[in-house]
Amino acid sequence: MKLSARLVAAAAVLATAAACAPQTSGTSSSDKDETSGTLRVWLFQEVGNKPKEQVVDSVLAEFEKAHEDTEVTVEYIPVETRAQRIKAAFNDPKSAPDLIEYGNTDTAGYVKDGGLADVTEEFAAWDEAKDTDPTARQSVTVDGKVYGAPYFVGVRALYYRTDVFDELGLDVPRTQAELISTAKEIHAAKPELYGIAVGGAYTYGAMPFLWAHGGELATGKEGSYASAIDSADSRKGIEAYTSLFGDDNCPAAKCAGMGGNDTVTAFASGKAAMAIGGDFSHAAVEAGKAKGKYAVVPLPGVEAGSIAPLSRAATTSACSGPPRTGPSPST
Repeated sequence: MKLSARLVAAAAVLATAAACAPQTSGTSSSDKDETSGTLRVWLFQEVGNKPKEQVVDSVLAEFEKAHEDTEVTVEYIPVETRAQRIKAAFNDPKSAPDLIEYGNTDTAGYVKDGGLADVTEEFAAWDEAKDTDPTARQSVTVDGKVYGAPYFVGVRALYYRTDVFDELGLDVPRTQAELISTAKEIHAAKPELYGIAVGGAYTYGAMPFLWAHGGELATGKEGSYASAIDSADSRKGIEAYTSLFGDDNCPAAKCAGMGGNDTVTAFASGKAAMAIGGDFSHAAVEAGKAKGKYAVVPLPGVEAGSIAPLSRAATTSACSGPPRTGPSPST
C-alpha cells in the first residue's frame, strides 16, 4: 500500500515518543524522565480517519515491542475543539496526555500556558531534524526554544465537482466574485447541493477572503500586535465570505456551526459542489461519492488570474509540559 506523506509522518510521532515522560511516571513530581509506564497520546480525528489509525497502530506495535515496560494509549480528538480539550488537560495533570498533535498556530498559546515541554536538546539530537521544513521548525520555536517536532505541512485549495460544472455549463471561477456567484447559481439549479460548503467555525477557510481583500488579523512589530480585523479591507473580506451563508448557498442554520472537517465531509459525500480543502483532504474525498468527479485549483483572489493567500496547515507532535503525577508503573 502506498502511503501519503502525511501518513508516513504519523509514523514519526510514536517513533520520537521516547522523549516524552509517561503519564504514569511516578507519585512525585521530580525532574527525572521515566521510560516505563503508560504513554498517553492524543492525535487529531481526521475526516476518514481509518488510514491514519492503521499506520499509527502498526507503529504502535513496533514501539511497544521496543519498549517492553511501556504501554501506549492513543486517543483521537476532534480538531475543532482541540484547544479547549488540550488547555483543560494542562490544568489536570492526572488526565493530561504525554504526547499531543497540535496545530502550529497553537504553539505560542500552549507555551504561555506552561503546557509544553522544552525539547530543544532532544530535537537537536534527532537525526532527521535537519530535513524538517524550516518554516515548520520556526512554528514550534518560541524565544529560541523548541517545543515540538514538525509533523506535516499542507496547503489549501478549491475542490470542485467537474460533473456538476459540465452539466450546468459553468466555468471554473477566476475571481472571488465569480466564486460567490457560481456557488449561488449552482444552488439555485440544484437545491440539494451547497454551491460551496462553508463553515462559521472554519477560520482557515475564511482567512483567504480576508487576506485577498488586503485585510489582516493583526498588525504590529517587535512582538507587539494590535487587532486589524475591524479595518475597511478586513471587513470587505469578511463580508465576501459571510455572503456565502444564506438560503442561496449554504444556509446559516446548517453551516454557521460547521468547521473545516464538516465542509470536506459535505463535499466528499456529494452534498456540495465546491469546498476549500487541503491536500490532506484528498484521501477523504477519494473515499467518498465525489471520487472521480472532481478537480482542484488554486482559490482565486479578487482580481482575475490572482490567487488568494492561503493558510498553510501544519501540525506538530509535542510532549506535554511538567512531569505529571499519577500511580507508579509498579501499581
